[in-house]
Amino acid sequence: MLAFIVLWLGFGGSQPQPAQDFEECVERVHATAPPNDGVGALMTDCNVRFAGRRKAAGGYTYYDFMQDRIFDIAGPNPTAEERKQIDREYINYLDAQRREAVSAELAKRQNEQLRADLERTRQPVGPPMVLSPTSLPPAAAKRLVDRSKATRCGDDSLLSCSWAKFSTAVKNAFASSGRTKP
Repeated sequence: MLAFIVLWLGFGGSQPQPAQDFEECVERVHATAPPNDGVGALMTDCNVRFAGRRKAAGGYTYYDFMQDRIFDIAGPNPTAEERKQIDREYINYLDAQRREAVSAELAKRQNEQLRADLERTRQPVGPPMVLSPTSLPPAAAKRLVDRSKATRCGDDSLLSCSWAKFSTAVKNAFASSGRTKP
């Protein structure tokens, strides 16, 4: 029986052609229909041998799970140049992720700062400060008195003179009341 198997394998014809791409490899696995345990191992072998998947319109695509992105490639596996391009795209992807993380952190800090500022403005400040002079400086009071004495009215400007006397009297009244209250 052993001799028969050797003869059959040796002279049974030419070696089977290896699969050209993933889809062909999968078809061969299903055509041979080995036991269930063997199907999984053969499918894994197809996955390892072929990175690209056949497109319906022709050509192949490669899925890079690190970027969650699909790239068009010429054959069932990426060439060295296609690998370099995919790696460059991955570096750009990482840079974009880093910039996004930095922007998110900056926005978070600004948001926290705005919230803190808002909380500070909501807190009560206390009663308002009232600024009132306790006493007038002596030079200012003296100037008020000097102005009232300097007002001399002639007979020709009765109305304007009366108004000047009235306003001087009011000013003196307020000035004297400020001096009498401590």
